[in-house]
Amino acid sequence: MTVLYQDYFGLKDSPFSIAPDPRYLFMSEQHREALAHLTFGIRSDGGFILLTGDVGTGKTTVSRCFLDQIPPDTHIAFVLNPRLSVEELLAVVCDELGIAYPEGTTSNKMFIDRINDFLLATHKEGHKTVLLIEEAQNLSTDVLEQVRLLTNLETNQCKLLQIILLGQPELREMLSRPGMSQLEQRITARFHLGPLSIKDVDAYVSHRLAVAGVQRQLFPASLMPTLYQLSRGVPRLINLICDRSLLGTYAQGKDKVDKATLKKAAQEVFGKNEEGGKRLKIIGWITACIVLLIAAAAIATFPHQIIFKHAPLTDRAVQEETQVLPASSAALQLPPNQPLEQSEEMKLQWLPMQSIEQSEEMSLQALFRQWGSSYKVAGKDAVCRQAAREGLQCLEGLSDLQRLIHLNRPSVLKLFDDRGNSFFALLKSVQGQRATLFLADRDVTVSLKEIEKKWLGEYILFWKTPPSWVGEIRPGATGWHLQWLAQLIAKKTGESRFARKRSYDRELVKEIKKFQIEEGLMPDGIVNVHTVIHLHSRYGAGEPLLSNGSKGI
Repeated sequence: MTVLYQDYFGLKDSPFSIAPDPRYLFMSEQHREALAHLTFGIRSDGGFILLTGDVGTGKTTVSRCFLDQIPPDTHIAFVLNPRLSVEELLAVVCDELGIAYPEGTTSNKMFIDRINDFLLATHKEGHKTVLLIEEAQNLSTDVLEQVRLLTNLETNQCKLLQIILLGQPELREMLSRPGMSQLEQRITARFHLGPLSIKDVDAYVSHRLAVAGVQRQLFPASLMPTLYQLSRGVPRLINLICDRSLLGTYAQGKDKVDKATLKKAAQEVFGKNEEGGKRLKIIGWITACIVLLIAAAAIATFPHQIIFKHAPLTDRAVQEETQVLPASSAALQLPPNQPLEQSEEMKLQWLPMQSIEQSEEMSLQALFRQWGSSYKVAGKDAVCRQAAREGLQCLEGLSDLQRLIHLNRPSVLKLFDDRGNSFFALLKSVQGQRATLFLADRDVTVSLKEIEKKWLGEYILFWKTPPSWVGEIRPGATGWHLQWLAQLIAKKTGESRFARKRSYDRELVKEIKKFQIEEGLMPDGIVNVHTVIHLHSRYGAGEPLLSNGSKGI
């Protein structure tokens, strides 16, 4: 549904909707960590994964983002309303997974036997099964115990069912009780989401507006301290206040939100008295209504049995604290700078002769060296600024390994060891099913399969911007800044006449679409970042590549 102010501000859709749309997920550092814990937990073959947070902090949106990237051979049982009896819960699990059972069944054993048969059959096919329970703090003690017992279904190697519990802070209190110790000990990954910082609030608002199609500053930076104070950094409350602020700004015929409008919007959201306990009661009432709306939306969104197709994430990536993990004795015996050949028995892990706390900086230094430069600044926030001064741009986010290799650029990867500790390495080159990483202070050759086991998809790479690059080029564009594109198309076709073009006309668009098809890109004729990278891989010169023979996958 189009909101009143959408056309007025030139928005493609509502930027501050409270629906858990993964496109709008803002990956603050703690949201990246939350996603990392979910992803690591699902790959670890453990029992329980726990994600908690106050109402409105983004648990549901993170979980939807997580579900969008799980493997296509994963079966999901999605429990939205946990206020169920044991029999009702088992029946819901069967219904969600498409498991048949006799009508009128009330026998727990009947349900569990059918679930066990399903899990054994899907495990035999190499599939995983996940039970995701939202608002898990509402589970009764009996039901929570039955959930624990479901994880007893296992083979000698792994659990047949993995369970993700999403809930409010009181869920952690429930699990810390003495009677819950058996379940608590089975949690292999856990994270608690808090509110956004004042710095994140500014980035959050800008991110949602950009996704909705507007780059200009509808909320001046001077308003961010006030917005943070009013919302306390809770994303859902930020959405409600910003949505109401844009509506008020539209009604006044203004082009950006001012402080008076922002405060008035907060009063309308919270009520006139927004101090102390009164505001908290109002917030609780609002969020309770929101939870019911989201529950209805999710029921409509998720069918009874879901096998998700893989889809790469494009938001910025997953961060986690690092600890030193001892490497193998074989690695200890290698002198510095000698390549290490990874055998099938050895695992990709940090080498102990360097401090793991320096792994990110060492990898970034190696990335700059690939481009004939040196890393002169400290701190990740300054990396892209330095790259820009040297005619480079950062591309970072989440991907899968096939798509990253397709981009054909050296990339810094964030890797995780078997305990979930993180470290960084530079992916330097790829040959067949093996890759060379710069790890600590040496080159390490590993299989792509080993990288996939230890990498959750977070990367950063550099790409060279064309002369006078002003952003993606769409059909009909004109100007001298198109000269580099015309020259590359002339090189591609062997027809010098293309080099004289100064407009992105039908002929050039046709050639770009052909090129995009050849490279496995979306053939929309839009020259975006990915198309530029592939053009430079094929027809450019002097840029570092993962493989000189790479033509896309």
